[in-house]
Amino acid sequence: MPTIVPVVLSGGSGTRLWPLSRKLEPKQFLRLVSEHSLFQETLVRTRAIGESVGPPIVVCNEQHRFLVAEQLRELDMQPQAIVLEPIGRNTAPAVAVAALLAERAHEDPLLLVLPADHLIADRAAFAAAVAAAAEAAASGRLVTFGVVPDRPETGYGYIRRGKSHERWWDLDSFVEKPDHATAKSYVASGDYLWNSGMFVFRASAYLRELERHEPTMLDLCRRAVDGAQRDRDFTRLGATFADCTSNSIDYAVMEKTDRASVVPLGAGWSDIGSWTALQDALEKDSSGNVLRGEVIAMGCSRSYIAANGRVVAALGLDGVVVVETSDAVLVMARDAAQNVKQVVDRLAGTSLV
Repeated sequence: MPTIVPVVLSGGSGTRLWPLSRKLEPKQFLRLVSEHSLFQETLVRTRAIGESVGPPIVVCNEQHRFLVAEQLRELDMQPQAIVLEPIGRNTAPAVAVAALLAERAHEDPLLLVLPADHLIADRAAFAAAVAAAAEAAASGRLVTFGVVPDRPETGYGYIRRGKSHERWWDLDSFVEKPDHATAKSYVASGDYLWNSGMFVFRASAYLRELERHEPTMLDLCRRAVDGAQRDRDFTRLGATFADCTSNSIDYAVMEKTDRASVVPLGAGWSDIGSWTALQDALEKDSSGNVLRGEVIAMGCSRSYIAANGRVVAALGLDGVVVVETSDAVLVMARDAAQNVKQVVDRLAGTSLV
């Protein structure tokens, strides 16, 4: 088995978990589900894969470098590199520089590309899915994980799987976020999976496809890595990285390659993309509530209520989210969760974001 190098992408801003998630401390660094942050949970998850896993490569921005270093230290985990992007350019360039760096330390390793802010409840099922993906990727396939849907979700993109190879499938097509009726038909068919944004492929296979479909991007990434400066624990990419087109792996490579595959993942996955997604992922009381901190809840049901400094008292609420911090309070209906970003946009340029 080739060495598996985890590539943890930690550039997200987590605006939909405002007011707890902020620009200087976004959701991946918050301890939302356990004693570990989501970033740390992602790193710990890689340890369940086996002895073939090498030190991780973390890609993040300048503002979060000390958070990343400190949370790695708490886990007593030494990374291969903490790569600092001069500016965010989405996942395709970020993974390109990680692939180039991984090749310098290992002989054509497999990359396990993971967003830093996802939650996976069943580590054993995750490890089994990675093993299946590694089997396909070792032969040159570019593999993504498709989450087995448990409901007709309209907030995710979908993957349609094609020909079966027992543990993995050819990837037939990507499908944009559907309406509810279409999502119901997808789930009923059994042929569609949620697009997770996690991948396994050989470093060489990814770089080869990127050179085929986005040669300018790859050239800029090579120059950025060649011009990188080591600064204590950090690798600062050269300035050419900022000249890359902002593009995702899906659009730059996976939708264009003829070597795309998918492995179904049924492991309690969530992207924790909203307060309601967080509530759904956590254990609830007999009334369906999730209560955090000093909360007095009387006659409440199906609600997420979090106090982070003061006592919060809630009476007679149903399907409501309340989040208190030292300088802001969010109160909203559960079904308004996807609109939190509008509040963040309105507060742009203030100390509240």
